[in-house]
Amino acid sequence: MKNRQPLRLMTAEGELRGGMDDDLFVFKGIPFAAAPTGALRWRAPQPVAPWPGVRDAVTFGDASWQNRELCQIAGGGDPGPLSEDCLYLNVWTPDVAPSRPLPVMVWLHGGGFAMGSGALPPYDGKRLAARGAVVVTINYRLGHLGFFAHPALDAEYRNGGVVNNFALLDQIAALQWVQRNIPVFGGNRDNVTLFGESSGARSILSLCCSPLAEGLFHKGIVQSAYGLPDRTRSAALQQGEQIAAHFGLKDATAEQLRALPAHAFWSLPPPLAQGPVPIAGDAVLPQPMLTTFMTARQHRIPLIAGSNSDEASVLTYFNVDTAEVMRQLRASRPLSYRLLKWLYDIHDDRLLGRAAARDMAFSVMPWILMRAQHNVGMPGWRYWFDYVSERSRDLYPHGAWHGNEVPYAFNTLAAMTPGDIGRPFTETDHLLSQRMADYWFTFARDVGEFSHRLEGELSWPAWHPEEDLTLSFGEKGKNALSLKRNFMRARLRLFRLMMRSMVKL
Repeated sequence: MKNRQPLRLMTAEGELRGGMDDDLFVFKGIPFAAAPTGALRWRAPQPVAPWPGVRDAVTFGDASWQNRELCQIAGGGDPGPLSEDCLYLNVWTPDVAPSRPLPVMVWLHGGGFAMGSGALPPYDGKRLAARGAVVVTINYRLGHLGFFAHPALDAEYRNGGVVNNFALLDQIAALQWVQRNIPVFGGNRDNVTLFGESSGARSILSLCCSPLAEGLFHKGIVQSAYGLPDRTRSAALQQGEQIAAHFGLKDATAEQLRALPAHAFWSLPPPLAQGPVPIAGDAVLPQPMLTTFMTARQHRIPLIAGSNSDEASVLTYFNVDTAEVMRQLRASRPLSYRLLKWLYDIHDDRLLGRAAARDMAFSVMPWILMRAQHNVGMPGWRYWFDYVSERSRDLYPHGAWHGNEVPYAFNTLAAMTPGDIGRPFTETDHLLSQRMADYWFTFARDVGEFSHRLEGELSWPAWHPEEDLTLSFGEKGKNALSLKRNFMRARLRLFRLMMRSMVKL
């Protein structure tokens, strides 16, 4: 049994006092950059001023401004206090003085770049850390505080190198903090796995394309990344001017923009709201992410990538009627409509639209990523998550919703409250969660650039175009692990070609 007294550790920025959770050391609310407020709004994250004495690290830091109610409904829970001063991270570690440095797993939360925090219950690092990893979760700037372009701000970069993706820079700053400090927590700075879901997964792909992030992490687990094209800088600049005009600042100066209240941005109407994608063309993301992966110019690191069986569940939050979309397609492009019906053999327009939307937005991305990995000579593993909690299968008739896999990957079902209090998680649910978390941890601990398979309950071979193997967690909602060959191959080939055309446009 470890000493139950609070642990004190000396980091590069100052001394921290952490706490205990059973036999794990936990440090919360560690600042990894200066508060991005006042004159530092819409600037690259700046170093933290060293603090005197000992800083308590037992309470989560504030989350970025966002819609609290939406995060509670769709983002994983209550994000806690909100503030523009939000650049904090949290660390769980089983041992600060291990005989060998431990693998490091850094989590980037999802939420469409508009909600979430590293402190939400599904992201508790306890169960992964108990397997032998140092787990880090972070906050980063959201919405227009994290992604913004305006001519007055561009003018501050007189020698080029304009920055618009401040949230991605926050993530890079957190990875730099890991490189400086993680050995003190028992972690191996040369074995850092970045993992994330939805916009967190999209962030990983963006960092795989950013020259500023190269070498800061060594592997990635990409959960439910979507294939929407990045926003162009010209479109972002136009929106920035529209936002300034919305606030009565037609010819805004940088000082006037920074004087606007931080909480005013998240409630902007849809045409002015920040979309769920980064901005392509700045110093952080010089080229669109899809272009970089389709031309196999991403950083050479091993990847796991996959998606869920009912990702189209996310369309509910955007009030998309899939049956109406199919009716419009049938009227405007009858050949495309008939092709979809042939590919899916589904004759209900609502279900056809749901399946097609899932695959075009989500399922095709892991397949594209695997091809890109093969083209740069790096191993990749593709998965499919199709498990639904035993007592809730009537509530999820089309499979696992967007985000449902997260507590399984973290093995945090015990910390979760089921959507219906009368449907508690079962022993079988927990077993599937343990299986998935074991694969994630094994990848972080063991995989390198020359790995050919990931060992586990089923030996999981790295993806190869001739075999095209996908590991399925669940089968039609039920508990099973299986390797699928050429899974969705015909339709994903077609959708990849369609995406390539979109990128060219």
